[in-house]
Amino acid sequence: MVGRRPILASGAALLAAGGPARGAPPLVVPLTPSPGGGPPDGFSILKTGGGGLPDWASIPDPDRPGEFVLAQSSADTTDYRFPLAIYNKFSAADVDVSVRFKAVAGRVDRAGGIAVRLKDADNYYVVRANALEDNVNFYRVVNGHRREIQGAAAKVSSGVWHTLGLRAEGNGFAISFNGKNLFTATDSSFPAAGKVALWTKADSVTWFSGLSLQGLR
Repeated sequence: MVGRRPILASGAALLAAGGPARGAPPLVVPLTPSPGGGPPDGFSILKTGGGGLPDWASIPDPDRPGEFVLAQSSADTTDYRFPLAIYNKFSAADVDVSVRFKAVAGRVDRAGGIAVRLKDADNYYVVRANALEDNVNFYRVVNGHRREIQGAAAKVSSGVWHTLGLRAEGNGFAISFNGKNLFTATDSSFPAAGKVALWTKADSVTWFSGLSLQGLR
């Protein structure tokens, strides 16, 4: 992935609404590479916090011939650094999102997550699983400051595919891990519709596949 230039979103692109109507069947987001390499069509790359730019790119899935994963491969060790791969073709407040992820490497952190109701790179909700801490935590990020809402212990093995899910309805949130309901939470910081994004932290090298989005109501 060295040498690829990340695609950075404009503010207008982040605010553009799109995607399927609410209540439609789940949308499985294509992860095939763009013609010039880098992230797939429809994704924009940003980050919360400091450090260098992220390095997101579609790469062949070694376990599934002909399929692709979206990989964040930058190993910048800045602790307060959260790479985002934002899907611009979908916007909703009430949404059910799931994704498969594999924590490949990372010394400072080894995490993968889902952001919803993303207004911009500094304002959103995120649930993340961490293979160095063996937990799944749910946060709000307000003006670039991350605060934990709730969390739970869970075995998050490195080098193994896991499934993370986040369902948002009104001020209620349900978090699932590997097909099991893990915990629920309430918060009213971001009631409006926003984008969905994939998320990592610090030097986490993480692969994602099977991103599924469903608008509710």
